[in-house]
Amino acid sequence: MSPAADALPGSMVWGRRLELVLSEILSASVRWLHVVAGIAWIGSSFYFIHLDLSLKPREGLPPGVKGEAWQVHGGGFYQMIKFMVAPAKMPDHLTWFKWEAYATWLSGFGLLVLVYYMNADLYLIDKSVLDMTAPMGAAVAFFSLLAAWLVYEGLCRSPLGKHEISLALIGFVFLVGLTYAFTHVFSGRGAFTQIGALIGTIMVANVFVVIMPYQRKTVAALIAGETPDPAWGGYGKQRSIHNNYLTLPVVFLMISNHYPFFFATKYNWIIVAIVLLVGPLIRHFFNARHAGKDSPWWTWFVVVFAMMVVAWLSSNGPAGMKKSELPATPAFAQVNEIVMSRCSMCHAAEPVWAGIAAAPKGIRLDDPAAIKLHAKVIAINAALSSAMPPGNVTEMTTDERQVLAAWIAAGAPDK
Repeated sequence: MSPAADALPGSMVWGRRLELVLSEILSASVRWLHVVAGIAWIGSSFYFIHLDLSLKPREGLPPGVKGEAWQVHGGGFYQMIKFMVAPAKMPDHLTWFKWEAYATWLSGFGLLVLVYYMNADLYLIDKSVLDMTAPMGAAVAFFSLLAAWLVYEGLCRSPLGKHEISLALIGFVFLVGLTYAFTHVFSGRGAFTQIGALIGTIMVANVFVVIMPYQRKTVAALIAGETPDPAWGGYGKQRSIHNNYLTLPVVFLMISNHYPFFFATKYNWIIVAIVLLVGPLIRHFFNARHAGKDSPWWTWFVVVFAMMVVAWLSSNGPAGMKKSELPATPAFAQVNEIVMSRCSMCHAAEPVWAGIAAAPKGIRLDDPAAIKLHAKVIAINAALSSAMPPGNVTEMTTDERQVLAAWIAAGAPDK
């Protein structure tokens, strides 16, 4: 036990530990729900895009049917047809695909609150980027979600919304500009999570504000014996296509917080811009194949080249660091002093940082042997990127990162 823990009554120590355990269980449960709901939403979205593109017209189909597709799955055959607007008569039962999207966003927002808003000092804010309080950071993050959606919605409903290519280009510039701004307000991890949450908010708003309401209007018109307006389906189709092309970038952004070379390097906003191009290109390849068109294999050459550019950008290290100016190989005593003063308060047998019950990921950096053992982890998180300390809460300097990088480049000697 640490001296601080020894000074507390036993009931308070165990009460604090129970609080931390329950917090971790809640976070893990919400994350599990988020992943499962996301799988369901993405799976159904990809399936219906595939189905829509693979429909083929033929003689003998009911009036108003666009086409049909035959599918086999689980030992059975399925005949699928799609009406251009709606069937002549309302069926007795409809399956609505909406809760997958809603559950994904609600659980994702829950994670934002639990992880990023309630622990803003660690995961959202970096005072070396912008010095602000945790409540201020959480407020900026929350209201930027709303403001960005309003801008997107305005663009779609404006005359520009009728020109998909122009809308896509302006939307791309808009998202890249927001990313650049976020990297100058939040930590790298916080910026990536924020732009991912922002895109996810736009996607679920497309379902909640546009797709579902127009589907309800169509159903209501059929029940009333009226002919639905074909434009209603067109509005929903437009937003569904947007969601289709945004899915892969948002998935990348939401898992990127596990990979410091993406979010904690000096060109992180350019990496996001590349991902926003690469994701739609991959979807374009599969959409073309599903539609029975020639496979655009050129897209994969572009994707591979783009990811090579990402790798090069990642290799440039964190902001402020210059690889050409690494100091001479430092003595291990200097490295040990930096790690002990900047990292060991969390990565120790008994962490002293509030809210941390055990060394994150089981990595201890509280003695020379452990520091040498975890040299690769130190390199990835603190020397070649600025992922650690999170939010730079212990104020590790660029010069100290340069020392760690020089030590790593020399093979991490222990003398």
